[in-house]
Amino acid sequence: MELDVRHLRVLCAIADTGSVRKAALQLGMTQPALSTQLHRIERTIGGRLFHRQQTGSQPTPLGHSVLSRARPIVTEMATLVTAARQEAAGAEQRQLRIGSVGSRAVPAWLRKVHDRLPDTDTTIHIDISAIALLRMIAAEQLDIAFVHESEGFPLRVPADTEQRVLMAREPQFLALSVRHPAATQPVVRLTDLAGDTWMVDPAADHEYAAMRRVFSGAGVDPRVLQVRDNATAAELVASGEAVRPCQPTSVPVPGTVVRPLHGDPLGVRLLLTWRTGALAAPVLDALYTDLCTAYLDLARANPTYLAWLLRHNRSLPHLLGPARHSPN
Repeated sequence: MELDVRHLRVLCAIADTGSVRKAALQLGMTQPALSTQLHRIERTIGGRLFHRQQTGSQPTPLGHSVLSRARPIVTEMATLVTAARQEAAGAEQRQLRIGSVGSRAVPAWLRKVHDRLPDTDTTIHIDISAIALLRMIAAEQLDIAFVHESEGFPLRVPADTEQRVLMAREPQFLALSVRHPAATQPVVRLTDLAGDTWMVDPAADHEYAAMRRVFSGAGVDPRVLQVRDNATAAELVASGEAVRPCQPTSVPVPGTVVRPLHGDPLGVRLLLTWRTGALAAPVLDALYTDLCTAYLDLARANPTYLAWLLRHNRSLPHLLGPARHSPN
């Protein structure tokens, strides 16, 4: 068997995910098929590339040597293919595939992108899971994605991707019923909600773990209800059955209010992530600028969030991260 870039991608995927099973999921293969391919690659090279353990797969010294040479080749091939596709397209309409977690900033961001890049066919893929979006970038199914990272649970960013921080720490607020005793307070204390049922979406990366981490630190142990459907979740909050963490830019649905948590114990980091070589620097700068503007406009127009910012002496332009590229 002759090795090609396809085989090098297999080795990089196993090294990046730490297991053959996870690499198979990322590459869209079955685990037995990927294991067979790895054995063929190792026979071709003449040595074992990974130690197989119960905790996963780790590169052998030979594996590290091969990977150090394979990664630049994979990156260069991705760049070559992207550039060739753009050149071959010529006058044809270019494509921009955007991914994002749920955010009220996304519609305004897309409008700005459409206005700035009118000749580009722009598509959007929304997923509550940042991990799923990063996998789509690694699989070249997305060009760029707006994701959030729960505090204390850093995302594992795939190889050959870059990122730029939009906001180093966005506080998470709380949605609760207008009939809740704490609804009359401008700021809600975590200990006042220890007897409430809290609600999380089980598909949201690390949201449950981040909440449990905060509960443990505060010495409380409330009940937690897992609900996937947003409409049902909103109804449960409005009826007083549960309280629910939410983005500070959230607009309360009828029967609910949105309040900050005292001390801001829950927070996320907002990131813009893209595959290396997928987009030209001017396009990246434009996408980042438009997302910043959309987010700041949203924060400025949201009374609850704006009041929080004023109380904390935060000016809107200083919310955001540095306006420069940040490689992995």
